[in-house]
Amino acid sequence: MRVISGSAKGRALKAVPGDSTRPILDRAKVPLFDILRSFVPDKQILDLFGGTGQIGIEALSQGAGHCVFCDTNARAIATIKDNLATTGLSERAEVRHTDAFVYLKNTSKVFDLIFVAPPQYKGVWIEAMRILSERPHLLADDGKIVVQIDPKEYEPLDLVPFHEESQRKYGNTLFLFYSKKLDNFKLTEKGR
Repeated sequence: MRVISGSAKGRALKAVPGDSTRPILDRAKVPLFDILRSFVPDKQILDLFGGTGQIGIEALSQGAGHCVFCDTNARAIATIKDNLATTGLSERAEVRHTDAFVYLKNTSKVFDLIFVAPPQYKGVWIEAMRILSERPHLLADDGKIVVQIDPKEYEPLDLVPFHEESQRKYGNTLFLFYSKKLDNFKLTEKGR
C-alpha cells in the first residue's frame, strides 16, 4: 500500500495486523481519487471505518484541510497513527478510537466528504447511511458520501435527504456516491 499522489506521494503505508480490515487496492483507489481530486482540497473529511487510514491519508496528501478517522480496533488506531506519522500528516488529523455509529450519533461536526467502508457482508453500510439520513446536517450542503462495498452487498436505499448520484465498479469493489437532495431537505427544514 502506498500514497498515490500529493504531498506524501509514494510513501508506503502499513497494513493493520491480522485480517480485521480490508485495505482498498490501488486499482480501485486510483480511479476513486481521479474522480475526487478536484473536490478534495481544503475539505473536511470523515473516514468512518478507518482501517489503515489510507483513504483519509490520501485525501490529506491531496490537499484536504482536515480528516477525522474512526475505528473500534486498537490495532487499526495504532496503524492509522503510524501511517499519519510516516506521511507527515498528523497535524491535520484526528484519530478517534470509537464506534462509528456512536460517533455519528454524537458529533456536531460538519463534513464535506464522508467515506463509509465498513466490514463486508454485515449490512453495516446500510446502518451508517440510515444514521446519516437521520442527521443530514453532518454533511455539508455540497458534500458527498462515498460508500465502498462488495457489489454483492448493494441494495437501493430510500434515504429522504440523500440521493445516489452514481456508482463505479472496479473488480470486487463498488463505490456508491451520494449527495443531498437539497430541495427536499430545505422543504423539510422549513416545515419544522
